[in-house]
Amino acid sequence: METVLMIIFGILIGGFSLLGGILNWDWIYKARKSAMLVKVFGRTGARIFYSVLGAFIIVCSLICAFTV
Repeated sequence: METVLMIIFGILIGGFSLLGGILNWDWIYKARKSAMLVKVFGRTGARIFYSVLGAFIIVCSLICAFTV
């Protein structure tokens, strides 16, 4: 049961990150913890980073779902 919850949680977090990158949610990039990422890579670079990170988390969660 815990494994299923972790997989669902991973898919939700990954989807949130992916959508934040694709839809350019302003409040994500104005957050204090992501300000350094935006400062270093720019807004477009941060969007690409969050999109790739979200896709990676989703893929890892799906791999875990099909191997368990």
